[in-house]
Amino acid sequence: MKRTLLASLLLACSFAQAEVVRFEVLQSQPAFEGRSFGDVGPYVRITGRATIAVDPADPRNAVIADIAQAPRDAAGKVEAVADVVILRPADPAKGNGTLLVDVPNRGRKLAPQLFDDATQPGANDAEKAADAGLGFLHRQGYAMAWIGWQADIPSKPGQLALQAPVLKGVTGPSRDEFLFDHMRSPASATLEWPIADPASLRVTVRPRWDAPRQQPEGLAIRATGPQTVEITRPASGFDAAALYEVTYTARDPAVLGLGYAATRDVVSFLRRDSSAANPLAGAKPQRAIGFGVSQSGRYLRDFLWLGFNEDLAGGRVFDGLMPHVAGARRMATNVRFGNPSRNARHPEDPVWQADLFPFTYDSLKDPLSGRTDGLLQRCRQSDTCPRVIQTDSEHEWWASRASLLVTDLQGKPIALPDNVRAYMIAGTPHFAEVTDRMKQAPTMVLPVNPMHSGMPMRALVTAMQAWIQDGVAPPPSRTPNLADGTLVPAADAVRKDIPVLPYAAIYTGAAYTDQSVFPPKVLGQYPVFVPRADADGMAMGGIHMLALAVPRATYTGWNPRSPGYGAGTLYPLQGAVLPFAATRAEREAAHDPRLSVAERYADNAAYVAAVRAAADKMVSERLLLPEDAQRAVEAAAQDQLARLH
Repeated sequence: MKRTLLASLLLACSFAQAEVVRFEVLQSQPAFEGRSFGDVGPYVRITGRATIAVDPADPRNAVIADIAQAPRDAAGKVEAVADVVILRPADPAKGNGTLLVDVPNRGRKLAPQLFDDATQPGANDAEKAADAGLGFLHRQGYAMAWIGWQADIPSKPGQLALQAPVLKGVTGPSRDEFLFDHMRSPASATLEWPIADPASLRVTVRPRWDAPRQQPEGLAIRATGPQTVEITRPASGFDAAALYEVTYTARDPAVLGLGYAATRDVVSFLRRDSSAANPLAGAKPQRAIGFGVSQSGRYLRDFLWLGFNEDLAGGRVFDGLMPHVAGARRMATNVRFGNPSRNARHPEDPVWQADLFPFTYDSLKDPLSGRTDGLLQRCRQSDTCPRVIQTDSEHEWWASRASLLVTDLQGKPIALPDNVRAYMIAGTPHFAEVTDRMKQAPTMVLPVNPMHSGMPMRALVTAMQAWIQDGVAPPPSRTPNLADGTLVPAADAVRKDIPVLPYAAIYTGAAYTDQSVFPPKVLGQYPVFVPRADADGMAMGGIHMLALAVPRATYTGWNPRSPGYGAGTLYPLQGAVLPFAATRAEREAAHDPRLSVAERYADNAAYVAAVRAAADKMVSERLLLPEDAQRAVEAAAQDQLARLH
């Protein structure tokens, strides 16, 4: 039965160690129209708000930027309020004992789209029976939580956020960068922070980040609101992908780093508080997995690096971390006038804080700065390191410097620590929904890659559960590497004799930057490598899903921009797909060296047999679940494997 609890019924908690001083349940109701999930049964959806009170004097909080300047309550603590959504089995005893925390991406829930093949907007709603998609996570009995951490976005339906204190009257330099992919003028844009003084607004333009900033005739900017501007573009000389950089004096920064404390404290509260205030008190989770996609994957890497996997009682917050499509990046959250959503893409400026050292898990010495650091450095000191499974699309190895996970800063191979696994899902774009299909876009040279990564992700979250619950190690890491020649300099990565696959060695580099000046400056470069391709133009290393293991097309993690849209650079987040010719005659007419479908498979029965053999192999390697293998074979028999992408 649906029930709404008013403020008069607000439950206060006294779990001082977690610093959650109040947990307010706003709504508790059956999820998914009461749909039942195997032996686990139906789920309940709980919507609430958690208030944390952080002691600035605690060294575990002192790392938060501007915490000492933040307004305090009567007890001298700094408060923030996080939106929280929880899904749990209606019968708590039927859960599997693990809390899966899906860190929101710009306030959105993305784990359901990967693990359950759910589609938006239902993935955010959990109201209709179909919103659960395959119901995979629910059949396993996970409790799931989403905790708002991002203080620079508003809290609203479908968007979880954090209400953090603001430093009123504080001003400072800020900048934003815009790539519009259209030619409309004037162009409207929203800045990250409110403008302190409209007279401080400046705008420059350049064709790409490594070109000089310019202020040509006709370029102008004006404020249209407290945080919005209108940019008048020059009449000629710059295409749709030109970079417009806006600098200005900003005001009233929020204490963004409190988002890390909110995640830490709310997860610790849900795991360990026994009071009636805790919605999971009836069956407290024994384990917790932190999962994040793209922005929230980068968030988890920062969360670990900053030491937040140690809770305020000295315990481990997450037993397992699963950052997905984060590459070797972090984020610009724990800084004044930060930009949590900024993730510079080719051909944008590489000097944003998202791309600073350290890049990998073990501690390395940076030859350019002289610093020694690594993502695990702080948690090793407190003995709170989690087990880590980092998964990346192939796109991250072209656009997000993912090679720096497995090489040092002088371009030599390194081994990952024993508690870390890394996997590249070959032939995939940054993120695709299960409903995506091959299409052509005017901004890209090649057809858009629709490959969905749900199947290997289900296998890997299952491996993580076995790792943290039973100590069963997951499959060995699957990434390109220098030792076997599957990771190479960009010039050597893809053969040049496939006329339908124009390759120009485009990738995003990694820079050592001076952040003490404004705008920051590039001082040096780190070596970056990319996946080597096979004769079909597909990456040789990493996990090969069935569409690559038994191919009927070439799938890549890169796609060049079209003329007029920044030609000669990468289109962000996308890959490409190029079907094979149907017959030998057709491919020879196109001068295509890739074997045709008919040359690879005598008939559909042969194709199905190849899919079955490849699926069985992946199951034996624990990179595919038996239920997904069966689905793939059935689809292949109906000549529909491509629809599973």
